[in-house]
Amino acid sequence: MTIRPLFLATAAALVLGGCTTTAAQEAPQFAAEAPAEKRAKNVILFIGDGMGVSTVTAARIYAGQKLGQTGEEYVLPFETFDNVALVKTYNINAQVPDSAGTASAMPTGVKTDIGVLGYGPGVTEGDCASGAGHAAPMLGEEVKARGLALGIVSTARLTHATPASVYARSVTRDWEADSWVPEDQRGQGCIDIARQLVEAPFDVALGGGTVAFYGKDKGGRRLDDAADLPGEWAAATGGTYATTLQDMAAAPDDKPLLGLFSLSHMSYMVDREVDSSEPTLTSMTATAIQRLSSDPQGYYLMVESGRIDHGHHEGRAGYALEEAVEFARAIQWAIDNTDPEETLILVTADHSHVFTIAGYPKRGNPILGLVSNPRDEGPSLAEDGKPYTTLGYANGMGAFEGERPMPETGVNARQQAAIPTKSETHAGEDVALYAQGPGAKNVRGVMEQNLIYNVIRKAFGWEE
Repeated sequence: MTIRPLFLATAAALVLGGCTTTAAQEAPQFAAEAPAEKRAKNVILFIGDGMGVSTVTAARIYAGQKLGQTGEEYVLPFETFDNVALVKTYNINAQVPDSAGTASAMPTGVKTDIGVLGYGPGVTEGDCASGAGHAAPMLGEEVKARGLALGIVSTARLTHATPASVYARSVTRDWEADSWVPEDQRGQGCIDIARQLVEAPFDVALGGGTVAFYGKDKGGRRLDDAADLPGEWAAATGGTYATTLQDMAAAPDDKPLLGLFSLSHMSYMVDREVDSSEPTLTSMTATAIQRLSSDPQGYYLMVESGRIDHGHHEGRAGYALEEAVEFARAIQWAIDNTDPEETLILVTADHSHVFTIAGYPKRGNPILGLVSNPRDEGPSLAEDGKPYTTLGYANGMGAFEGERPMPETGVNARQQAAIPTKSETHAGEDVALYAQGPGAKNVRGVMEQNLIYNVIRKAFGWEE
């Protein structure tokens, strides 16, 4: 009922009441205002690089089977979240995207060209001058300007596309070190990505990639043989530079922390030694959350499982799935150690891969094994009379010429592929976005990837 009809109805009741001597008058009933939506103090964006829906499904089964279950009934931690959406991942100029364009869309609110970080439409990839006037807003900068803490965690190089999207703008993702900038593009005002990281006001940054931060004297690739960007950063900020798990654990809580734990990307979970000095994704995530939580204004943290993507590019599903299981552990730690009333947790992928689960395997069939359907005594056979695996790729290094060889199985296997390419490629289908906490209700339906930026800003209360 609008205010005017309610007013008229109340007035009529008063007139009618005047015709009686004892009738009591009821007070008008107004609908109570809905309580203001609670804002998020903290936002954690988990990005499983290359973790398309088929990878989520396979990881679910694999994780369950590692626990002795059939696997299909298992539930990954983020699959309990109430809010889920599908996200469209295309780049401005690409139907099937790369990680620079997809990762940039989330913290800038705009789609970019393939290979471009932090610049909107109108940029020519690899042309430094073309970036002028096309810089996109950057969530990491706004977070710090508003007094919140900022964290970045990745198992890839910290200068790689997804972590770089938090703090860097570059007309090409390839300019991770100054020596990787072509000579004809140097001196035009573009700063390499490693330099941008050490000049960014982060509170915690943990990952791999010393190669872009040092010169030749310390095993790096910078132009100056004596270059030492971590040393410069520590001197300028008073922060702690960590190169091992032990360094990270011992770092004082009241100073910024930069951790670079490998020359390039961090080790695959499959290849980790028992006594590895590299922290896991879960331990880096825990360290970041514990440190950022001390900021009374709150924080924004981006956590990337970068090597899911790399396992798929190599055509090794077992490598990708082990990374996905560790990713799930990190998410579970965050769920268990944050307040859902004040922390928005988002879990998504930047893009998918041409990765398939097929062949009618029976319930509980080993996900990294050969297909055996419910009617067969042993492995099911293809038309060439040979068995085949449940998992496979549309293209990649597992392709073959001539007669099909016997397929490999197990965590170290390279799955067979249909089309020979030097590296398995990304796929163009939508990816899932899962959300829990304040602002999660804005995750629904089918969304453009760049709208994740708005979901985060709305959760913080920075836009309606």
